Amino acid sequence: MSDATFHQLLHPAHWKAAAGYANGVLASGQTVFVGGQIGWNADQLFESDDFVVQVNQALQNIVTVLKEANAGPEHLVRLTWYVTDKREYLARLKEVGAAYREVLGKHFPAMTMVQVAGLVEDQAKVEIEATAVIPEA
Repeated sequence: MSDATFHQLLHPAHWKAAAGYANGVLASGQTVFVGGQIGWNADQLFESDDFVVQVNQALQNIVTVLKEANAGPEHLVRLTWYVTDKREYLARLKEVGAAYREVLGKHFPAMTMVQVAGLVEDQAKVEIEATAVIPEA
């Protein structure tokens, strides 16, 4: 493992390169589990119905929770995305990617994306769970 990345990305040599995610991550340290974050602000209010704006806010919420554990985006090892409209996600992939890099940088943990029929908050279009591992000193 490199000191710069904290974690070792796992990718079988004979597999096609993963774009924007890792197939697996090897990490050791303290684990931080972040419950599903949606696109509302700290007051639990949606500022927009726009999918990409909600993605950006959900990612910012994850970073805010990570800060409570003295962690940052570089410590993320897994993200699970729940979207209500796969077609909208795919149609706006470039914008989603830009929002992702704006908030999390060029750090791409293991990821899963699932389309769901709905989320608990009716106005939510995306919910993202996160797992991070803070390396031991």
